[in-house]
Amino acid sequence: MNNLNTQSEKLVDFIRDGLIETEHYGYVVRCSKNHVAEKIGDDKNYPFYLRSCAKPLQASLLVDYGLDKEYDLTSSEIAVCCASHAGETVHINILKKLMEKFELFEDDLKCGVTEPLSQRAQRKLILNNEKPTVLHNNCSGKHIMMLGLCRLKGWDIENYDDLNHPLQLEIKKRIYELCELKQRFPITKDGCGVPICSMPLANMVFGYLNLFCNPKYEVIKNAFLENPYIIGGENRTDTKILENSKNLIAKVGAGGLCIVINTEIEEGFVVKICDANMQAREVATIDLINNLHWANIEVSHDIVINNGEKVGKIVSMV
Repeated sequence: MNNLNTQSEKLVDFIRDGLIETEHYGYVVRCSKNHVAEKIGDDKNYPFYLRSCAKPLQASLLVDYGLDKEYDLTSSEIAVCCASHAGETVHINILKKLMEKFELFEDDLKCGVTEPLSQRAQRKLILNNEKPTVLHNNCSGKHIMMLGLCRLKGWDIENYDDLNHPLQLEIKKRIYELCELKQRFPITKDGCGVPICSMPLANMVFGYLNLFCNPKYEVIKNAFLENPYIIGGENRTDTKILENSKNLIAKVGAGGLCIVINTEIEEGFVVKICDANMQAREVATIDLINNLHWANIEVSHDIVINNGEKVGKIVSMV
């Protein structure tokens, strides 16, 4: 990737029987509060879209406006509001309870119908001769939260996805404050249809540090730590990190992003894989966690063919 003279670095090789089959380039930016500690690759502060890494930042409004207290939201309900969930039964059940609390119908959600991310959930739908619904969309929790905020504030729910809707204006304002942005960057529509901000990678980490290391938003931090499977689900990288660590927050986003925060030492990093390969992102992220001695998490470096035979290895340079 070369945007405005940025220079990505090779982060991961897939080596198959001695030959490099694929190379995955990207960036790593590690920060403490208000300070960039390390960079791999020179991103030149080029702005990238937050994608689903925005979800906990967007969810800060449920604390700001007291949605959690007004509707007596449980930890798992707050978690699903921040989640890129895999659409499994455990997720759907929580989403339905949230819908009841906010007096919403599936037709109110504008995220669209998608297949669940979980292969088990996909198979279950097929076996039961069922079709996916809007709740299987991995962003449905975020959309329900947004509609809940509209209910609380008396805002129109028909166009809650519009950039100039009061909800989206408030979300943008809060994200700019949390991420310490001093200038305007492009905004687009995310895959689920709501506005999404772009920013330099370091500001993404600042935003997470200002959210997850702030006692005001402790309920969001606890929702992640207490509900790792709700945040993701089957075979999701952020769930693996949350389940196998004590003080780490992790959230993946489309476009090759993963942000990890060590809440104990108030430090964090973002990995950006330029070609968005999810396996490369997982290996690079978990290897970096282990190399920083933040946790000891197992991650497979094997390339295995269909009959189970190992034919290669995945090597990260972080």
